[in-house]
Amino acid sequence: MTGNGGVESPTHGHRIHPHDTPHFHSTVSERKLRRFNYLIFVLRLAAFCFSLSAVVFMIATKSDTTRWYDFAAFRFVVAANGIVTLYSLFEMVASAWEITRGSTIFPEFLQVWFDFGHDQVFAYLLLSADSAGTEMARQLRRVATCNAFCVQSDIAVGLGFAGFLFLMMSSLLSGFRVVCFIIKGSRYHV
Repeated sequence: MTGNGGVESPTHGHRIHPHDTPHFHSTVSERKLRRFNYLIFVLRLAAFCFSLSAVVFMIATKSDTTRWYDFAAFRFVVAANGIVTLYSLFEMVASAWEITRGSTIFPEFLQVWFDFGHDQVFAYLLLSADSAGTEMARQLRRVATCNAFCVQSDIAVGLGFAGFLFLMMSSLLSGFRVVCFIIKGSRYHV
């Protein structure tokens, strides 16, 4: 044993420090980690698809006299879903990077908090935008005869809520990673 906490190798006289040794993962642990990463990727892919669909449906929503951009709530729905679409695309790339390379794009400490913080903020943004869009759609049903404009705006808001649900599930998993990082010093629980 050396004075600084390391252990001398009996054959070569080299010092081996505890933080220099790699972590051992069994094949079962590796499979669990791989499945966890694939689950995160699938949830982010679903959030991307639903948010992108919400943007497309809302932009395609029009009638003879009204368009989606005539209403602030619908502009908010388009903006929030567009932001989440871009964020989900970035996070899918980050997840694919982690699956293929076994490491994060940013340092692990930063990546864990980046994912969790942005998942939280963007989930609340989507929930807020889709709630405003729902209320606007309800008001339009009371005032005007509901036509294709109302139906398409309802579909767009519904797709936005589905994107929120998948982003919320991603947020739960990224929160789990934060807790693991705080407790064990690693984003993985094994």
